[in-house]
Amino acid sequence: MKIDLSHYERGDKFAGDYDDALAAVQERLEHIQVAHIVHKRAAILVLEGWDAAGKGGIIKRMTAQWDPRFFEVMPISAPSENELAHHFLWRFWRQLPAKGHIAIFDRSWYGRVLVERVEGYAGKAEWTRGYDEINDFEAQQIDAGATVVKLFVHITQEKQDKELAERLDDPWKRWKTGPDDYRNRARRADYIDAIEEMFARTSTKAAPWTVIDGNSRKAARIAALTAIADQLAAKVPMVPPAIDPEFEKMARRALAAGKP
Repeated sequence: MKIDLSHYERGDKFAGDYDDALAAVQERLEHIQVAHIVHKRAAILVLEGWDAAGKGGIIKRMTAQWDPRFFEVMPISAPSENELAHHFLWRFWRQLPAKGHIAIFDRSWYGRVLVERVEGYAGKAEWTRGYDEINDFEAQQIDAGATVVKLFVHITQEKQDKELAERLDDPWKRWKTGPDDYRNRARRADYIDAIEEMFARTSTKAAPWTVIDGNSRKAARIAALTAIADQLAAKVPMVPPAIDPEFEKMARRALAAGKP
């Protein structure tokens, strides 16, 4: 099914009590992380989207109740000289999660068919070949037992301009913005073409794209966290392991005895 970005521009406000909904989905995500730990499952979360679309806010709230020992956030920027000397997927292979861990990619290998395509950092033959290489890469991770979840956070130009202006005006947010934001903004039409082709060629049955309407921050956060929770929970046993009876007896005797 074709993904049409114009269907994700309503910006409807969140209907309901945001704080209660956030707490509920965070508790659910906490249980989901525990399930990954105890069942030794790996998960790979990909967040793509426009500059200032709210990816960082989604990640912050998604991981708020997670044990930091078992997840990693990978902020992806331009490749180093050493990384450029290898195949474009090389640096991502090095950041894949171990069993029991969840890796969150704030931008990802999709740079090959987005920014590298639009800005000319990759030749046409390279980024055209990239679709199949990405699909194969993700299929390999799934075959090895990992869950792959891919979200794209969409905002309108009007919403992006509002967010960029806020970052420019607030001295505590200026570190979040720079020339790249405005260079990308000027080529929005080219990026839309690249995004639509990315959806068409890499939204697979095993690793589909989920688009989030980011034009209302609170609604976007709940929608994103719910989508992530739904997809992760579908791929890991959500029944906690039974306690060892002998250990439980020992522990309860120790607790009943009081101080050692």
